[in-house]
Amino acid sequence: MTTESWEPQVPPDDRPTPGARFSIGLTIATLIAMALLIGLGVWQLHRLTWKEGLLAHIAALQSARARPIGPVLDGIGAARDADFTRVSVTCPGLAQAPAVELYTIRDGQTGIRLISACPVAAARYRTVLVDRGFIPDTVAGRPPVDPSATTPLDVIGVLRVPEHGNFVTPPNRPDRWFTRDAAAMARVLKAPQPAPVFLMAETPTNPEWKALTPQALPLEIPNRHFEYALTWFGLAAALACVYAGDLFRRIKG
Repeated sequence: MTTESWEPQVPPDDRPTPGARFSIGLTIATLIAMALLIGLGVWQLHRLTWKEGLLAHIAALQSARARPIGPVLDGIGAARDADFTRVSVTCPGLAQAPAVELYTIRDGQTGIRLISACPVAAARYRTVLVDRGFIPDTVAGRPPVDPSATTPLDVIGVLRVPEHGNFVTPPNRPDRWFTRDAAAMARVLKAPQPAPVFLMAETPTNPEWKALTPQALPLEIPNRHFEYALTWFGLAAALACVYAGDLFRRIKG
């Protein structure tokens, strides 16, 4: 004698369809992920346009004639208006001026950059902070300092907008700086009315002191935004193929 269990028969159209519910959730997640990936790709294309313009500006700058710094500083509406502008200035006593030390890394070598103040003949500003160059950590010495020195020094360099630190940047200390804070550095150097930009020296400020090497611009500025955009678009295409394959399998099954 056998017993048969009885289960209520649910009409096929009314049966729950867990696979369909999963497909809806997968579809929503896929669309969100694809929107993010495509958005990142588009953002990289915008960055590519910006970087190409920047590199073209720098290329033109490399052969541009230096302009007197005073009219340039007087003519800027915002600090970024003067970014990458090549200028010339005469700085009394710069070779022996007091300096603050900015921690930096250049070509994989840790070291410091010497920052000193230079008087300028501008109506809006009275001084500009000059980045005199890089000294590796392997060199313990520093150029001689004589605040009373007035020997004029002609400097040609590039004006740069200071970059701000982020949440991992250490706080500045009196003996070591980690961000280009023009106002705070100017107070330490007793430099009145500092310009909001730094003058990155291209010409030596201490020719006899070979350890101090000026470098106004990076030797090479990478431009891989097109590669990054292709990566994001490629990931979006791969995700679409995976989703299409899964959808096809469900339909066929």
